[in-house]
Amino acid sequence: MSVKETIEKRRAYRSLDPVEITSDLIETLAEMARITPSCANMQPWKFVFVHDKNVLNELFIVLSEGNKWAEKASMIIGVFSKPKKDCVLGERLYYLFDTGMATAFLILRATELGLVAHPIAGFNETLAKEILSIPNEMRLITLVIVGKHSEIINPILSDPMKLGEKQRPPRKSIDEFIYIDKVKD
Repeated sequence: MSVKETIEKRRAYRSLDPVEITSDLIETLAEMARITPSCANMQPWKFVFVHDKNVLNELFIVLSEGNKWAEKASMIIGVFSKPKKDCVLGERLYYLFDTGMATAFLILRATELGLVAHPIAGFNETLAKEILSIPNEMRLITLVIVGKHSEIINPILSDPMKLGEKQRPPRKSIDEFIYIDKVKD
């Protein structure tokens, strides 16, 4: 599968079936993050791969109501970092960009392997960090929900979420976010 095909195939599915989580799977996902480019090669990202059922059950309590579908996850990946682990250029905290790129590479590898890897923002960061033993000075940027896409739509999904299982949600047109040479508004 080409990079283009993998990007096109990637979807934020919320209907999940279980998938076996192996050390080889974790290693291949981690390797994609490891080789991601970063500012001054500082590699600010950290990941915690959670697949133990007891720890997953603890994490499920930190999810927002709209993310209860994630309780079908076979693995949740906590993505964390802090500004001082990367370039700080004036007011620009580059660690978020670099960690986002590493997470995207990991997500694309999961997609290539036929998995769903769906990053979410709806969770209680403080409680999740406590459960995962992430130090207070770190930011838990996202949780990536991992499983296998289920053809059976999860009944707890809202109507818009159910529709999103059947078709890709609408995207902005290119002319809404692309400029040539200078921003013109």
